[in-house]
Amino acid sequence: MTRSFGDEVASRVGVTAEPEILELDLCKDDKFIVIASDGVWEFITNDEIAKIVKPFFDAKNAEKAAEAVVKESYLRWKREEEGIVDDITCVIVFLDVKLQQQEPSPNLLGIDQ
Repeated sequence: MTRSFGDEVASRVGVTAEPEILELDLCKDDKFIVIASDGVWEFITNDEIAKIVKPFFDAKNAEKAAEAVVKESYLRWKREEEGIVDDITCVIVFLDVKLQQQEPSPNLLGIDQ
């Protein structure tokens, strides 16, 4: 299991700060990536996550999708563990959303106005 740096107690039972890395080739059918802590995956399956995120993908709102995943994770922890809740962290990246093209801000380009 991958864990935060400096957790000496957990390192004695096999927890490491070395990240788990998985490399996948994306295809045109892939719509989003969910990066989440074990607090999310403990009680929610990949298929359930996809069902939670899909309506927000259709609405082009990744922030609300992440909020929905976190909320569902929290509710399941409360139900399954009688008040105990693990860390819950979630980042969602939409891959196929076409947003209106914008010109970069002059401030970002280092141009004085």
